[in-house]
Amino acid sequence: MDEPFSAQPNNGPIKGRGSVSNPTGRYEPTVRHAVDDGWDLEEDLPPLRTTVTADSTRKIIAWNTSPDVGFEQSINPYRGCEHGCIYCYARPRHAYRGLSPGLDFETKLFHKPNAATLLENELRKPTYECKTIVIGADTDPYQPIEKTYAITRQVLEVLSAFNHPVGIITKSHMVTRDLDILGSMAARGLATVAVSVTSLDRHLARIMEPRASTPPKRLAAIRKLSDAGVPVRVMAAPMIPHLNDAELESILDAAHTAGARFAAYTLVRLPLELKELFEEWLDTHFPDKKNHVLNQLRETRYGQLYVAEFGKRMRGTGVYADLLRERFIKACRRLGLNKNRHADIKQARFCPPPRPGDQLKLL
Repeated sequence: MDEPFSAQPNNGPIKGRGSVSNPTGRYEPTVRHAVDDGWDLEEDLPPLRTTVTADSTRKIIAWNTSPDVGFEQSINPYRGCEHGCIYCYARPRHAYRGLSPGLDFETKLFHKPNAATLLENELRKPTYECKTIVIGADTDPYQPIEKTYAITRQVLEVLSAFNHPVGIITKSHMVTRDLDILGSMAARGLATVAVSVTSLDRHLARIMEPRASTPPKRLAAIRKLSDAGVPVRVMAAPMIPHLNDAELESILDAAHTAGARFAAYTLVRLPLELKELFEEWLDTHFPDKKNHVLNQLRETRYGQLYVAEFGKRMRGTGVYADLLRERFIKACRRLGLNKNRHADIKQARFCPPPRPGDQLKLL
């Protein structure tokens, strides 16, 4: 039986893209293989452009019961992500659309044009229970197409009007565009932002996350958010053995200097097709480090590249994982990060605003 991988050959890195191939999605009935027929004919491939399609979703709030993610509700304005981060655990979800977790994930995107309307309708349901909504748990809400569609901003406008608490996860400086909303919400105890900083090395960051903001721009975003009174958490995530793990303390130092007062980290995790995509990427960019990286990851996952067990999938186990955790704890203690609880999110302030024509409530 054919393995649903290698639908497109690895011809080396593609400028501005993370994946180096486009493997067939795991649910597809057939697998296509590109082969060399020996003619050695040069063929110019068409440019790899980004396409965006409207998503006809009927619900916008996603619920999860995972005990190790720290939230129950989330919103993802987009499917797929143009940032192209090779390690993104959301890549395999593109297979549900009959698309590849490889290049399709970062070039064939979907936007949810009715997100704000759907959200308002869901928040007005009598049975709705207010809990912090996280935006960007899967794909980045401030990826480049947000400049055009502004769906994240529309969602924030609804949440602000409803006094609904929100947490944002991003690696884009574009989050500062919405400081007018986020600053106001933070003043009401309703907003926090987590900025992912994986490396301070611009070259390494560009290889891992080709279309994300540069490390200096992310640190600048932390500074602007902090100055505006928005509580900021730095996410040193994911840590990859022998690639960026040596930077853990430096990342926390730089983020703290920029204004972050909370921090978290994760160890890279490679579910489903991501294992092959990541190995292929290492072969292309870091062939001399490939075995070191993979062997170290196997030591943290019972000899495998991925274990889905709650409580262990994010951090791993064993000597290396324990050492990484101790380094993180020690650095946070030295810097005073996580000294207090994260911002006190005020869920009790949730209050749907009256619609035109609604009868006013008696005080």
